[in-house]
Amino acid sequence: MVWWLWLLVGFVLTGLELMAAGGFYLLFFGLSALLIGVLELAGFGGPVWLQWLLFAVLSILTLMLFRNPLLRTLHPTDLPVDKIVGEIAMPVADIPAGEVGRAELRGASWTARNIYGTTLLKGQRCRVARVDGLMIFLLPE
Repeated sequence: MVWWLWLLVGFVLTGLELMAAGGFYLLFFGLSALLIGVLELAGFGGPVWLQWLLFAVLSILTLMLFRNPLLRTLHPTDLPVDKIVGEIAMPVADIPAGEVGRAELRGASWTARNIYGTTLLKGQRCRVARVDGLMIFLLPE
């Protein structure tokens, strides 16, 4: 295959990865195709069968070596959510007793449930009593 076809395939695959949900499969195939295109452009491509073999080996090897570390870096699974229990959050609007609203904690907006008997007022300092998934449960400070 000519070098520009490999580059075209590489750019298409990496572009599709950017539009995809982020499984990071097409990225490594695209990078491998780009590398084969650069090798072919530099005169080190070899026969077509060798290019395809090198493309397959590079794609699988980079996928096996770099995908999991990349996923761990971008999507950490061990989030220290329990460490926010006891921290201060502030409702962004009044939250009636037993109701759900929004609160700001660590500069991010969270879904918050008022577990106190009266309304939590906007901007009132509240303590996080517990966390369940992405919902924090608030008590007034």
